[in-house]
Amino acid sequence: MNKQKTKECYFCVNNLEVDYKDTRTLRRFINFYMKILPGKRTGVCAWHQRKLATAIKRSRVMALLSATHK
Repeated sequence: MNKQKTKECYFCVNNLEVDYKDTRTLRRFINFYMKILPGKRTGVCAWHQRKLATAIKRSRVMALLSATHK
């Protein structure tokens, strides 16, 4: 059996806070259809995944991120 290397949390490793105004970072965690990617796929820990989902939703409401793809 092949063991997959576990991804490290982007925010924990770089000592960053999740911020709804930082759209460049948030775009890394949404797909082409503007859906939030699961933590298993992105490697983000559960605590930051919850903060990330809240930040993405907040930035959509404030129109910093679009809600649908173009």
